[in-house]
Amino acid sequence: MKKIARALISVYDKTNLLEIATALAQRGVEILSTGGTARHLRDAGIDIVDVSDYTGFPEMLDGRVKTLHPKVHGGLLAEWDNAEHKAQAEAHSISPIDMVICNLYPFEATVAKPNVTLPEAIENIDIGGPTMIRAAAKNYRHVAALTAPSQYPQIIADLDANDGCLSEERRFELAKAAFAHTAHYDTAIAAYLADDSPLIRGVRGGNKAEDSETDEFSDNLTLHFKKERTLRYGENPHQRAAFYRTETTPGPSAAWANQLSGQPLSFNNLLDLEAALEIVKDFKTPACAIIKHNNPCGLATADNLQEAFMNALECDRTSAFGSIVGLNRKVTIQTANTIREAAQAGIKIDAIIAPSYTEKALRALSRVKRRPIFETGSLSDAEPILQVRNVTGGVLVQDPDIHELSADALEVATQRAPTDTEIESLLFAWKACKHVKSNCILLANGMQSVGIGAGQMSRVDAAIIAIRKAGEKAKGAVLASDAYFPFPDGVKIAGEAGIRAIIQPGGSVNDEPVIETADAYGMAMVLTSIRHFRH
Repeated sequence: MKKIARALISVYDKTNLLEIATALAQRGVEILSTGGTARHLRDAGIDIVDVSDYTGFPEMLDGRVKTLHPKVHGGLLAEWDNAEHKAQAEAHSISPIDMVICNLYPFEATVAKPNVTLPEAIENIDIGGPTMIRAAAKNYRHVAALTAPSQYPQIIADLDANDGCLSEERRFELAKAAFAHTAHYDTAIAAYLADDSPLIRGVRGGNKAEDSETDEFSDNLTLHFKKERTLRYGENPHQRAAFYRTETTPGPSAAWANQLSGQPLSFNNLLDLEAALEIVKDFKTPACAIIKHNNPCGLATADNLQEAFMNALECDRTSAFGSIVGLNRKVTIQTANTIREAAQAGIKIDAIIAPSYTEKALRALSRVKRRPIFETGSLSDAEPILQVRNVTGGVLVQDPDIHELSADALEVATQRAPTDTEIESLLFAWKACKHVKSNCILLANGMQSVGIGAGQMSRVDAAIIAIRKAGEKAKGAVLASDAYFPFPDGVKIAGEAGIRAIIQPGGSVNDEPVIETADAYGMAMVLTSIRHFRH
């Protein structure tokens, strides 16, 4: 056990500070302090010693130099059971400091403000604080390092239970938290200065990696997330799970959406909400995505949200049972009532995510007490961010798939060119298919999907599934394939089903027989030269 006889307190966040300072003072602990913290404690009637009086050296350089002094850091770093350390400290009038209570300038909050300048950001980089915290944490056998107000109650309880002492086990726990605290702080600074955070920076321009002459990805990548909550379980009940997120929002996202009603989210809910929102973000007109197991089972755009929901639902009503609904406009009572009518007809909707809701719409949708309802705020300012995925022992980082395709960029490969109406539907299907797991075949009629074959090991199987799900609606529809057709078989079954037009990347060694098959069925085929794999 370590008796706490002297503590140094220097904090920006003064939440609950008086409680722990009072507990220390009542036990006769000498308190050293600086600047605003010293004034705060003194105004509360707590006796303190200014660090400048303790060191005999004044604060200077607009407060940049306060605690950077041998009497402070010697007191923090000396191993008092080491005879040589102790002799050197005594020779220079250095006394032990047994506890540091310190939290740092609000760098992340500062740089999150709109229009923050570089000098403002630089001035909020704390130097003395991290140095003290790291020194105290390194020497945890002799010093306790407190970095968060949430730690105070436990420390007060320990001091009360142990006659003013703290165990080495407790000091070690505090040290681990302290190093995590400074590591996160330094990561935030480095990311801001490099404009290289994989979660918040805008992506580089260009549609292909080779458009960039230099590798813009950092040699070192540090990710830091804060635990938001423990989840009931993971993908399955036997798997433990937790939800972590960034300290600040990267923009409208499922992770930062505001829950308005319903039960806590599950692991799978979060993944499906993410999929639903990212799809509807991609469309400028009113859009609805209905998600099941991270894939859309229905997707549509229309003149209004109500119609978009109805059209998306008609794609695959069977699969929509137990789904997540994503919408890209404010939800009105008309749309809410249509969703309620679908539920009354047997379509179970597990969660809804949208930019906002009218009061009447929210009240109507909240009648299903357990169903989570989320609002994200406006999607109009959403910026693309880098995508990060983990593999065992590493992470993969890539630009998001944000390629925009216009009618002028399409290469007509067949004898028959698509009509203007078909082109409009082909472009919708092309944008939609990039959100479906590969191999993907997506059928559309107008601005709505009518059949989706997702995540198949062969493209022909994906085509068979999409056509089977579409049924009679396959006749006259268009087809989007996220990658080229390696053989004519998928095109053949599309022609037999009555598909009128196909959009695909092209580039297969079998392009010629694939195109000939399309011609044989009188189909139009356009090539994009861009692939939309989604693994």
